[in-house]
Amino acid sequence: MASDGDRCSSGGSCNPDVVCEKYLFKSKQSGALVQLACSHHHCAFPLNQNELCIWNTATAQPLCLSGHHYSISAVSFGSKTNPLLVCSASRERVIVWNLDECTQKVQEGLTPREIVIGTLLGMVLHIRFSPDDQQVAVCAGNQIYMLNAKNEAILAELDGHLAPVTAAEFCTWEKSMLISVSEDRTFKVWDYSTGQLIYQSGVLTAAFPLLSLLVDEENKQIITGCAEGQLWIFSLISGHNYRRVAHINLKKEQEKFCNKVWKSGKEIGEGQNNSKLCKTNNMRPEGSVETSLPILLIEHCDFLVRFHNEENISCSSNTSYFWIGSSTGLLIMNLSNFELEGFLSYKDYSDLSIRFAGSCALARKSVNGKVLCLITSMFEDMTAVLEVNLAALVRTQQSDFLLRGNKTSLSVIARSSVLTNSPLCKGLKTNLKEPSSKRPGVKSMVKDQPLFFHNKIKSSGYTVAPQMTMFSPNTNLKKNEVSKWKTSCKCKNKEYPLESYPPIKYEKEISVTCKPTPICCVQYAGDGEMLACGLADKTVLIFNSNLTDTRNVFSGHDGAVNSVGWSHDKKFLVSASEDRTLRVWSVCNNESALILGKEKFQRTVRFAQFYFIDTFILLCCGAEFHLLRFHLDTMKDDLKRYKQRSVCKLVQKFPMASTMEITSLSAVNDFYSYIVLTAGSNRALEVFDLNAGCSTAVIPEVHTRSVHQICQNKGSSFSTQQPEAYNLFMTTAVGDGIKLWDLRTLRCERRFEGHSSRCYPCGIAVSPCGRFIASGSDDKCAYIYEMCSSTFSHKLGGHSESVINVAFSPSSPQLTTATLDGKLQLFLP
Repeated sequence: MASDGDRCSSGGSCNPDVVCEKYLFKSKQSGALVQLACSHHHCAFPLNQNELCIWNTATAQPLCLSGHHYSISAVSFGSKTNPLLVCSASRERVIVWNLDECTQKVQEGLTPREIVIGTLLGMVLHIRFSPDDQQVAVCAGNQIYMLNAKNEAILAELDGHLAPVTAAEFCTWEKSMLISVSEDRTFKVWDYSTGQLIYQSGVLTAAFPLLSLLVDEENKQIITGCAEGQLWIFSLISGHNYRRVAHINLKKEQEKFCNKVWKSGKEIGEGQNNSKLCKTNNMRPEGSVETSLPILLIEHCDFLVRFHNEENISCSSNTSYFWIGSSTGLLIMNLSNFELEGFLSYKDYSDLSIRFAGSCALARKSVNGKVLCLITSMFEDMTAVLEVNLAALVRTQQSDFLLRGNKTSLSVIARSSVLTNSPLCKGLKTNLKEPSSKRPGVKSMVKDQPLFFHNKIKSSGYTVAPQMTMFSPNTNLKKNEVSKWKTSCKCKNKEYPLESYPPIKYEKEISVTCKPTPICCVQYAGDGEMLACGLADKTVLIFNSNLTDTRNVFSGHDGAVNSVGWSHDKKFLVSASEDRTLRVWSVCNNESALILGKEKFQRTVRFAQFYFIDTFILLCCGAEFHLLRFHLDTMKDDLKRYKQRSVCKLVQKFPMASTMEITSLSAVNDFYSYIVLTAGSNRALEVFDLNAGCSTAVIPEVHTRSVHQICQNKGSSFSTQQPEAYNLFMTTAVGDGIKLWDLRTLRCERRFEGHSSRCYPCGIAVSPCGRFIASGSDDKCAYIYEMCSSTFSHKLGGHSESVINVAFSPSSPQLTTATLDGKLQLFLP
């Protein structure tokens, strides 16, 4: 046994106190693949095969306990601190030690006494105390033995795994529940009081055994990892039936994190230090063999670091984090967005004696911001006690927007007046009056007269779009109903109830056409009284909110309608189509008020909406989006019905960098906002500030595929109580779930999984109260999520086809779903 003393290491990071090797022990036999243990101030590990060594961080003195005749294979501390118990196991016996009594006996010069609670159980891979320290779960071979912690007695035998059990954990909120994982690649849930099997999972991985397990009490879920670097998270909430919440490829997440650190370090001029970290992990020499990333340990992380102390802005304060111990280093995983927050690679820290770990243990809580870590060498007979400075580790690897502070943070709500050189100011000054057809200086001497001197001439009908025979809606509304509907546009919006239950009760279903027709887009009007639908059959339909009547049918497009958007005053509707045209419809007059034809756009118009409280129109076409200033005139001259009186002019085009096509666009229209969000086919998301007239931020690799929808809460339900909620937005991509982002930090705050559309892009929506998220899916169901949970809370079935669009009413807690075969379903609380 030898000690090298305190050896601090920077490993190329800018903070020299990231990790410190407190003590190094050399043994007669390797401690690789042995369960180690750490508590607040103690470490426990086998020494010289059959000795148990307890190292106290306060006294820096080891305590050696003898009682085993064979090599110790597993060590664990008790759940309570008074008294602090430690259990050690070998193939011939399982022993419980009272640490306080053992310390006192040694100080008195006496031999400590052990309590043998099990004998000849076989090769023990894992042991764990129950929450009350009254029982010990011993994983020996294919079985789990429940032993009494005070005397030698087997309380139960749990038999069912087909290969050695590698880990077992108690469920603290469920009485008598134990979860185990095995080399047979499954996990099982037991009632250890009766010995019954409650649940058995399927095989999770093709060839690699499950090695580690963690029970997350806060979120009521389990996390397990295998020898290949794969993580699975399953829900333990009652009624969820142990469904999978997430599947994480740790190697990919590590590569993504290192690339992000390297890029951000390069941007802020500190790329030399951070690039070393990334290059050592991502750039393998030619001819080298790629190693696996076995997950040796999963443990809670006491992550209490705040980066925005001045303004107290920290979205990480309510988030759970956990450590992942692998053979090459330690990783910190965010349990909300399933992304890495920090990575400590052993070989990047030159002063560490161990570069490849065979076993690992971490203390659950930090002391003065430092975490106690215990590792054994994979190839040498060494055990090292490390002290990791959590704050220093994370701060040296956070990206540039955290290091710069909040001065450059973005906000959806406009915080300054319009600049004089802004594109918005230019657009507001644009003259939209029709130019005079008369030449200057020439005075007309003859008064113009129509060819026929009548007030009105009946139209021949050639300029009217033909009626489609496949759909003939019922438009026989009574006069009092029409007048009531027209005046409803002038009513104030209803206030959405902030405290409400999710709309999960099926109310009714209607078919929008006689034949199955995909509903490409849906959107409620601001007052929630009307619902607009864009169809693949080239029409736009407007229904009332309870889906009892069709109020309007607009036809004129020559291709599928890609998007529909309401004006703030609910009097107009803008639609974009595959035919490379944009139309603005007058809802009250039931006709087109503005048409921008194919000559204006070279490619398909994917999306269009009103912007800046109906002052502008935003539309995306190809790799750029257009800012248009318009004036709508619905008055018609019977002699010149062919002539469009409405005027629209281009203010400016904004190209999105390094992309072939903008796949989604989103901006707020209900109040003044300068921010426009765009997503491209390059899988990036770009933020534009139209007051500055330029791009202000780019988030690369938002999803594994192109984002097909950006979703913001654009209503006014938050008022002044929760203005920060407007800075949250969501993105979704086929096969990659939903992500919640914060515009102020440009960080992903949460990832929602549990289901994922694999083949068809399906829409998402957020409730006006900001508590619920709805998502369509190609499994003929819609899903409801709560904002505080990563897995869905309700599954809405009964659809006949894929649910490709969803919409929350802005005035009442109701949800409408739209399917691929042209059906709308209404759900209420």
